[in-house]
Amino acid sequence: MKDNLYDNNCPVLYALNVIGGKWRMPILWYLSQSDLRYNELKRKTNGITNIMLTRCLKELEENGLVYRNQYSEIPPHVEYSITEAGKKLIPALMAIKEWGAEQMAAIKAD
Repeated sequence: MKDNLYDNNCPVLYALNVIGGKWRMPILWYLSQSDLRYNELKRKTNGITNIMLTRCLKELEENGLVYRNQYSEIPPHVEYSITEAGKKLIPALMAIKEWGAEQMAAIKAD
């Protein structure tokens, strides 16, 4: 009997579970460029709802990829930044970007 891939501790599936979905990679990409406030990040991530942005940021924070820094100033504000663990993902995101560009060019050439 073959092992079910989803029953094992597969690092690839773990990584895809952490960064997968429509919004997590764009959020990580924007935060890799600079620290952003919530509304700045929402503007950059065109089409995301408040609920989805909040959920994604919370999940990315729980997985140690995003840091939430709350400033106790008047008015108070929150800024999000990418952690060292999140920065380690950027080369992988760049490789995915390059692969996607190659595939898109190949499809257009056909």
